Amino acid sequence: MNQTSATGNVLSLDPDLRAAVLRVARVPNLLVACDYDGTLAPIVADPTKATPTAESVAAVRALSSLPQTTVGVISGRALRDLAALSRLPAEVRLVGSHGSEFDVGFIDELPLERQQRRAELQAALNAICKDQPGVRLEVKPASIAVHTRAAPRDVAQRVFDAVRSGAALWPDIEVTTGKEVIELSVVPTDKGLAVDALRMQVSASAIVYLGDDATDEKAFAHLHGPDLGIKVGVGDETQARFSVSDADAAVAILELLLQTRRRWLFGEQAVPIERHSMLSNTHTVALLTPAARVTWLCHPKPDSGAVFADLLGDTAAGHFTVQPERGGIPLGQRYRPGTMTVETRWSGLTVTDWLDHHRTGNSLIRVLSGSARTRIDFVPRPDFGQVHIRLQPIGDDGLLVLGSNEPMVLYSPGIEWDITSDGHSDLARATVDLNAVGGTAMLELRLGTDSIEPPRVPLDERQIAAEATWRDWSESLKLPSVARDLVKRSALTLRGLWHKPTGAILAAATSSLPEEIGGSRNWDYRYCWLRDASLTAKALVDLGSIEEAESLVRWTLRVAEHTDGHPERLHPLYTLDGTELGPEAVIEALPGYAGSRPVRVGNAANGQVQLDVFGPVADLICALADVRPPDEGDFALMNAMVEAVERRWHEPDHGIWEARRRPRHYVYSKVMCWMTVDRGIQLLERQGRPVPDVWRTLRDTIAENVLDKGWNEKIGAYTVAYGYEEMDASVLWIGLSGLLQDDDPRFLATVLAVEADLREGPTVYRYRWDDGLPGVEGGFHLCTTWMIEAYLRTGRRADAEELFAQFIECAGPTGLLPEEYDPLTERALGNHPQAYSHLGLIRCALELDRS
Repeated sequence: MNQTSATGNVLSLDPDLRAAVLRVARVPNLLVACDYDGTLAPIVADPTKATPTAESVAAVRALSSLPQTTVGVISGRALRDLAALSRLPAEVRLVGSHGSEFDVGFIDELPLERQQRRAELQAALNAICKDQPGVRLEVKPASIAVHTRAAPRDVAQRVFDAVRSGAALWPDIEVTTGKEVIELSVVPTDKGLAVDALRMQVSASAIVYLGDDATDEKAFAHLHGPDLGIKVGVGDETQARFSVSDADAAVAILELLLQTRRRWLFGEQAVPIERHSMLSNTHTVALLTPAARVTWLCHPKPDSGAVFADLLGDTAAGHFTVQPERGGIPLGQRYRPGTMTVETRWSGLTVTDWLDHHRTGNSLIRVLSGSARTRIDFVPRPDFGQVHIRLQPIGDDGLLVLGSNEPMVLYSPGIEWDITSDGHSDLARATVDLNAVGGTAMLELRLGTDSIEPPRVPLDERQIAAEATWRDWSESLKLPSVARDLVKRSALTLRGLWHKPTGAILAAATSSLPEEIGGSRNWDYRYCWLRDASLTAKALVDLGSIEEAESLVRWTLRVAEHTDGHPERLHPLYTLDGTELGPEAVIEALPGYAGSRPVRVGNAANGQVQLDVFGPVADLICALADVRPPDEGDFALMNAMVEAVERRWHEPDHGIWEARRRPRHYVYSKVMCWMTVDRGIQLLERQGRPVPDVWRTLRDTIAENVLDKGWNEKIGAYTVAYGYEEMDASVLWIGLSGLLQDDDPRFLATVLAVEADLREGPTVYRYRWDDGLPGVEGGFHLCTTWMIEAYLRTGRRADAEELFAQFIECAGPTGLLPEEYDPLTERALGNHPQAYSHLGLIRCALELDRS
């Protein structure tokens, strides 16, 4: 048992106790329970004046107001007296009589025979205590307590002996002994059982229990696993793991628990999503805050577990921070032109970050330059913090990370590390005086290897080589004059989301960044959606880069080949390796970005039917064929897409937005089925190959079906699905796809209807219909770009230019865009950076440049 002499000051608490409080504050569902007298309220001679301190009331009130947090007070006092004295809010669970009273109406629930037994017990105790100075009887609904705090010692001893040898020996009486009190109950009474009951009622993941009395030992005895027991008062033997000196120290613990849990639940220091910058080497990705904290990095692939997951709300999930020892806000952060290298600058310190690739894995390289004293915090936490690790110094060359199945090492020559533990895993801290080391220091986190050998290629040459790859590629692009720099950054971002080893393309770099702050619409986008990836690759083809598209086509063909000749069975998304996803899971230990839970891994949309996915694939194949001769793989994949449509286009599906409700005949899905066949016909015609008659008939049949049944006469526009009146931004594709001509009155009417119902200022919402999920979401950047394109197609160039100008203002300071935008709070939402948003920006800039 550890002891501390804290007297209300959080900083003076025992370090081990502090660490234990910090750990337990981060469990999903927390129960905080404590005794009353001696813990929340001081021990006083007159028990009717034992009121809680203002500090303890404030801490308990605040804790009880937190979500997923229950506070209970378990006292030996009668429930009615406890409620009257404590005056705690209704959210606090009060348990009286050592656990035998859970509600005010308890006395009425006592069986008649128990009420009679209590009367007999009261008579016996009255006889013992009559005329004994300082002795007081407290009659409770199910028990009677004998208090001797105010009695002379000899009187107290005489009364206790008489009680113990008398009524305490009755066979159906429960006896509880505390400080100068003995209580006899006609029902079982036990603070340990009370703790168990509360645990079950609130489904607590862990319990913090504070108590000062001998009766609290039964509660301590029932704690286990991550639970934390704290004895208030020192000197006595206890089953609690820790003890503190007095009630002031107990308040300090409650305050520390409150501060830590509030920060864990709500992410008080959450960096705005759009202000994060992405690093990439086309093998993996990482995210940096504006202050050079690596807050997201997965290994060995972008859809693997995270080594650093501080982005999702908790430093305990891992981060890698470099900053001046004096602190302060950086002067700025920027990408080096045409590259994925990020520079973060303070006065006297520049941190240069990039991702490199070596034979066995990836390297995150961080170069520190300048004159400032610099602090470094290295806190790796593999698998979203669920793997406990140790850090082993390797001479003065760096640190070996032990405990993970994936080898990793931090190469940091000449840096001296101070290694400590948070109770489960190690963390390392160092301070570097850049003046003393010649103005430069380097850190290289090597993933996939435990080699600490010095690199064979000098650092500056490695940086030049890494940047040249990106710069040469970006300079080869055919960029528009409109928003040229932003288009280049968007193109670099899309290429950065490309996973070169497999050919797959990520929908986004992250998981579970919320579509509503504090909400539950938090999804894992670190996978390859056929739709998203094809749209991404086509945007790059439009800029003159075909490598990503060719590799994606090969990847898609491999995936289709695993359907055993049934391409209609393709899933909407796959892992980067092209395999099916496992079940969607929740990481309970992470609080989520800005308190937005749950944090999800996997995506249940994997099991949905989404018939629209074939359209973007076919469109990509057709676009590729326009810039280089198609090969047999292209024709095979196109045949597979048309075959899939032929078999299933008439079915209802879940649609592009993956609503978790029953399938419908979505207009967008039907349009994409039409586009699949149309692009297949275009491919064969342009290559001089015969077009099967069945394809032409199929295209006409789908067109007639969607143009007829998708139109809603009452609304006067195409709506979300056959027979429904709600609008949906995806219906703009009735014209964007080419199914309707730009000047068709039905397209013009649909654009106006979407604008009226779904546009708000600089953004356009996907829809407002019930998608079967709780909460709301922001405007969808991709839908905004669709509206810009629709404005251009329908002759509204001024409106298109205005909305485009508003749209690009939503980008972060380094030019990156997440998925969504809330026009009311003017903050970004959703996973980041999002391929949809950047490919939409590229499409709009190209269209504005052409028109």
